[in-house]
Amino acid sequence: MTGIEFYTNGHIVSEADSMRQKLGILAKQYSATSAIIITDAGISELGYVNIAQQALQEADVSVVVFDNVVADPPIEIVESAIGLARDNQCDLIIGLGGGSSIDTAKIVALYPNDFQSVNDILDRDISGFKKLPLFAIPTTAGTGAESTFVSVITAKNGSKKAIYTPKILPDVAILDATLTLKLPRHITAATALDAMVHCIEAYTSRTKKNPISDALALKGLQMLWNNFEKVLNQGDDIDARADMLLGSTLAGIAFVNASVAAVHGLSYPLSINFHIPHGHANALVMCGVFTFNLSEATPLYAELARAVMPTQTAGMTDLDAATSFISQLKMFLENSGLKYRLSELNITKNDIPALADIVINTYARLIATNPKDMTLEEVTAIYEEIA
Repeated sequence: MTGIEFYTNGHIVSEADSMRQKLGILAKQYSATSAIIITDAGISELGYVNIAQQALQEADVSVVVFDNVVADPPIEIVESAIGLARDNQCDLIIGLGGGSSIDTAKIVALYPNDFQSVNDILDRDISGFKKLPLFAIPTTAGTGAESTFVSVITAKNGSKKAIYTPKILPDVAILDATLTLKLPRHITAATALDAMVHCIEAYTSRTKKNPISDALALKGLQMLWNNFEKVLNQGDDIDARADMLLGSTLAGIAFVNASVAAVHGLSYPLSINFHIPHGHANALVMCGVFTFNLSEATPLYAELARAVMPTQTAGMTDLDAATSFISQLKMFLENSGLKYRLSELNITKNDIPALADIVINTYARLIATNPKDMTLEEVTAIYEEIA
């Protein structure tokens, strides 16, 4: 077996109402005196920021709030958050919200180091940087950002840029399922399918698949799969919400150590060019990519199928089990209420050649980790299937 290097959070708390009950305690464990909460306006409106502020203030930690994060945060937004943290000499950075808020917080946690602009560190070795204590509190069960060491932001030219280093791994992940109870159905569905893709791509990664990530991906997928329809149809089921949130975190740990692949490669242009939310974009292309991969990945998809559909796949050949697995994913998407044709999202067949070209020329690294290589024509065909 090849060598393995594996990274994960030092401390994970998975408990309902844990933000209210334990955030202040954890902050004092890190000797915090001044915290910045990085979030978006929607999370502020839900009252979650007030809960976090109160918990910190009761622990004698002063608090400032930056709630201007937007999806796929541009560098300018990140730098504004850094400015607020610097001005208040914050010694604890908290990302509260979806992946964009947590990804922003990861970069803000580097602010004591010598750089004037985030642009200065995009292609720089920052392994020697100091990082302030970083807490991640997700409000969706999908991105896994609370357990990953990658931050994806938008450069000034509109392209997605990633800072990818264990240096930015959150120290503490607080998984409080009460924060996901108010999620609308479409966000619940999109983020859950995103997390499932993380598990599946980690388990089938051509380059970094390993026994630790396999175990986490398998368990994460089981938790997500078994609770998906519950959270869509009974959104107030706190136990199902808690399982989805933990499953998403397990998925995040798995994929950041094993890598994602072509589903992400095909989804990124949809998000960047047409502003399709990341989880929804992954859900759109996942079945086409998985079907394309069958000639190389059938045994692995069959293993996943038997783990999540043991009764339905009993006695099936690997190919039948793998095909049934992909069919069920397609049913999840179609029954979720999400749009699942490009034409429903104002993407025409005329747009497809440019999208395929971006995949091949910009996201080749994600094709390299896919179980099977893809040509420009094959990427085009996958898009055309869902046109």
